[in-house]
Amino acid sequence: MSTNSPRLKAKYREEILPNLMKEFKYSSTMQVPRLQKICLNQGLGEAVGDKKIVDQAVEEMTLISGQRAVPTISKKDVSNFKLRKGMPIGARVTLRGDMMYEFLDRLIAVSLPRTRDFRGVPAKGFDGRGNFTMGVKEQIIFPEIDIDKVSKIRGMDITFVTSGRTNEEAKALLREFGFPFADKNND
Repeated sequence: MSTNSPRLKAKYREEILPNLMKEFKYSSTMQVPRLQKICLNQGLGEAVGDKKIVDQAVEEMTLISGQRAVPTISKKDVSNFKLRKGMPIGARVTLRGDMMYEFLDRLIAVSLPRTRDFRGVPAKGFDGRGNFTMGVKEQIIFPEIDIDKVSKIRGMDITFVTSGRTNEEAKALLREFGFPFADKNND
């Protein structure tokens, strides 16, 4: 990593913080919503039959995030899915600090525009408590992934956890970062 702080972290301090203070009429900078973490999660149902799928997903997610991903383990037995407690069934990684800002920068500037027929991210993924989750259908939108080495196209969920208390605060924060929400009519 470079010694200087990420571009979006500096943008938050210099531009986004004052803009949100004005927009929501906060009295203190501590009230302004912050991005706390970004969680990437990939569920791999087909991994029940083949353990190599999880290893491959962990490897791809590590490349995408720049931080070591970990396999997720099933918590209980589900006989209909031939699933046993303790089997690896997915991959996840949680990004905080500079890694989080660098991932967000790459996602907004490079990866999302590479999505086929991209018209913005629908803003219906807010949970009511200031968090936003979106799905990515193909992991190949990330430039870190070598398309020739991909055996199967898989999607993932990306969750942005903010300190905002409402959907409006979180959406304003993400929009200030340059997050490409779909047209205003879909809100």
